Amino acid sequence: MSVKDNFTPDEWFKVMTGPGRAGAAIVAASPSGITGIVAEAQAIAGAIREQVSGQGRTPLLEAMAADLMGTPPDPRGLPQGERARNMDEARAQSLEGVRQAVWLVSSKASPEDAAAYRRLLWSVAERTAHAAKEGGFLGIGGEQVSDKERAALEELRGVLGMDGSAGSLTATHETPPMGPDGSGNSP
Repeated sequence: MSVKDNFTPDEWFKVMTGPGRAGAAIVAASPSGITGIVAEAQAIAGAIREQVSGQGRTPLLEAMAADLMGTPPDPRGLPQGERARNMDEARAQSLEGVRQAVWLVSSKASPEDAAAYRRLLWSVAERTAHAAKEGGFLGIGGEQVSDKERAALEELRGVLGMDGSAGSLTATHETPPMGPDGSGNSP
């Protein structure tokens, strides 16, 4: 039995999209120009690839790697979420998606899997934030990580249950994240 069997198809979809949502939260916090967005997208893909194919991966990361290597799902069968109307909504929706994914993994997988998943999400977010300079012109000037990206990283740090000291991770989500109806039930 695979660790994937612990999740419903909708839950597994949330787990699989969690890393992309972590990166999207950073991108939405401080959108870059076209070259910056391309660099950030490459950083997201690279961080995911490294984490799920690295040495010492957990059963959860192995299951994720197997799905990433397989046939992509039919988009018509995927859950459809509400479309964001602006970048602030996109960031908030991405963080909520990460929150739900972290809660699912923490409640349905081993502590080792949950820690590895949180490290994956943090790695994606950090690599995304450092992928492109913000605020410059044609690559001149600007800063590597903008204030808005730093703020988004701090929000993500809270979602992931990181205590702030050297990036250590501890599980802090004992109750499910809020669903769209405010009930605490995952959508």
